[in-house]
Amino acid sequence: MRNAALVLGLIAGIGGMVVGFFSYGYVVAVEQFGEIDGLAEQVADVNLIRAMSVIAPMLAVAGGAMAKARALWGGILLLLSAGGMYYAFGFNVFTMFPITFAGLGALLALAAGKPDEPKAHF
Repeated sequence: MRNAALVLGLIAGIGGMVVGFFSYGYVVAVEQFGEIDGLAEQVADVNLIRAMSVIAPMLAVAGGAMAKARALWGGILLLLSAGGMYYAFGFNVFTMFPITFAGLGALLALAAGKPDEPKAHF
């Protein structure tokens, strides 16, 4: 389960980076060139989009990388990443896979016990 959490976290982080690049670029483009009625309008909270474009994918990659050695911490980071992406970008066709992969990776990491120890991490 730890290996699956690692892979899902890395995939979620890479997908989240793609969403983050485009979201950050959209915010900057609308700020630079102005709004176009009916086509490009500025988001309500620019700073939230900018922050989550960087933080959420970083948390997914870090959580996935930590899932093998520290499953509890990795699962918490993956859960925070999924929540941050959902809060900032919503659930749509572009975010459904990064959010669900980070969420499933979090569940797998939190459910994993270390195989060579008789007691799980919680």
